Amino acid sequence: MTEETHAAHHAPQSFISKYIFSRDHKVIGVQYLLTSAFAALASGALAMIMRIHLAWPQETWPLLEKIFPQGFSKGVLNPDFYLSIITMHGTLMVFFFISYALIGAFGNFLIPLQIGARDMAYPLLNMLSYWFALAALLVMLASFFVPGGGAASGWTAYPPLSAVKEAVSGSAMGQTFWILGMALFIVSFTMGGLNYFVTIINLRAPGLTWSRLPMSIWSFFVATCIGLVAFPPLTAAAVMLLFDRHAGTSFFLPEGLFFGSKLLPNSGGIPLLWQHLFWFLGHPEVYVLILPAMGVVSEIVACNTRKPLWGYKSLVYSVLAVGFISFIVWAHHMYLTGMGTKISTFFQTTTMIISIPSVIILTCLFMSLWGGSIRFNTPMLFALAFLPMFGIGGLTGLPLGFNFSDLHLHDSYYVIAHFHYVVAPGTIFALFAGIYFWYPKMTGRYMSETLGKIHFWGSLIGMNLVFTPMFFQGLYGMSRRMSDGGATYALSNTANEGVVTALTGTVMKLNVFVTHAAFLLLLAQIPFIINVFTSMFNGKKVESDNPWEATTLDWQTPTPPPHGNFTKEIVVHRGPYEYSVPGHPTDFTPQNAPDPKPAK
Repeated sequence: MTEETHAAHHAPQSFISKYIFSRDHKVIGVQYLLTSAFAALASGALAMIMRIHLAWPQETWPLLEKIFPQGFSKGVLNPDFYLSIITMHGTLMVFFFISYALIGAFGNFLIPLQIGARDMAYPLLNMLSYWFALAALLVMLASFFVPGGGAASGWTAYPPLSAVKEAVSGSAMGQTFWILGMALFIVSFTMGGLNYFVTIINLRAPGLTWSRLPMSIWSFFVATCIGLVAFPPLTAAAVMLLFDRHAGTSFFLPEGLFFGSKLLPNSGGIPLLWQHLFWFLGHPEVYVLILPAMGVVSEIVACNTRKPLWGYKSLVYSVLAVGFISFIVWAHHMYLTGMGTKISTFFQTTTMIISIPSVIILTCLFMSLWGGSIRFNTPMLFALAFLPMFGIGGLTGLPLGFNFSDLHLHDSYYVIAHFHYVVAPGTIFALFAGIYFWYPKMTGRYMSETLGKIHFWGSLIGMNLVFTPMFFQGLYGMSRRMSDGGATYALSNTANEGVVTALTGTVMKLNVFVTHAAFLLLLAQIPFIINVFTSMFNGKKVESDNPWEATTLDWQTPTPPPHGNFTKEIVVHRGPYEYSVPGHPTDFTPQNAPDPKPAK
């Protein structure tokens, strides 16, 4: 940023230019956080509708029918609309909640602060990235209110269900809106990702070498690189899918495809092409979500153990390895497509290999606890819970990486449980930890520890009660995306009398148990919402600009950080985690603190 541009960037601003069309990375980070919260509420509401229907599939819900008249018949949820709920819940959670919160919000807020920069390299581009992100979310939500309702092809949007407008009701305009929303999301991510990439490379403070970067910056950098490489193929696929739907092309539609008695005129398309292009993004996208979560947890663990992270170089190399290997594992989602044994062997090998750096990262974080003077505050509790929860998600993913076991578990509730253990108690616990940890820096006030711990224990118990039973349902053979919750294949159905693989009454009753647990999880979020808003005005004020006594540069600014972040030029003298250094007067030494002069 030139001096002239910087001066203009910091000129007096109106309310609209300061808080609405802001170019300040901190304000944009808060905008992303609020937008992600709205996406979370929407996707959470869809999840509760889904759970209520699965528990009591024949019950009538007149109020819901008034809200979604296209989705209910005489108060009972339609199967097509159930597919729409699944599709939109997954899409909103993965792309519009977690991505916006971890990459958009924390990335924007933390990157300039932690590298000693005044702002992002391209403030205008940063502002545009947010407004494209907001537009993407609004277009996605608008799909519910067009003829046919929201997209119904799953969050993976497999053709031909997504390519033929007449397939199901959600395959009409709702699917087109889904494609346009994803295109806007990718444009937003690309603008923001390029900004992050250039900012981290070019705007680091003097002395902040690559070996002195905090783990959070490494994780944002690698996640950004993954997204910038992985999203363009999906962009091309989305354009081709639009052409198939509206221009009569046949990129994904083969010859001889019937819908009802209608023979489609398409020929030459390959439905599997979409799967390859989608999963080339889809699996790296998991690491776009999980790496920033690991970075956030690393900062909190180091600060609250009062000791350096164990194996900093191993952590860095492992994050880089995860970023690279994530591009050569995508086809383990496609074992059932009939791939040859050599190809499936290659992808199951790479899937096992990528677990190695992931295990190294978790091991380093666990080892960092050893011998530490641990402070069990709310952010630390969420960070500690992240470790075993993500570990469960990773371990239960190993059977899905082997083609012989995936044949039985694919598209079952086991996959739902595995994936949610990675992205729900995994990334979302890291998100909560980050909010509790950086809230004092954002607002100048602490959040309530009492409400925070109620929120933590309710969330921890609720998460496990919701998703653990799904492992057993999947192992018993319950398939996902069944609108009746498996009742068609239940032993209680007289048509299944004598069928050995029919679902038992115990397995079916777990639907009700999981729904009750989901209500518990929902109630556990109320203390958090109360805490966020009441603490802004009534929370205990911080005693200093560095209330957690942390070492990284984000804690060396005034609280809250002003426009331009730092009141003096920043020079970095040491690594990011110099805690409890022998001979130092305090148990933390900030990165910008000069070395003490030797005594004469």
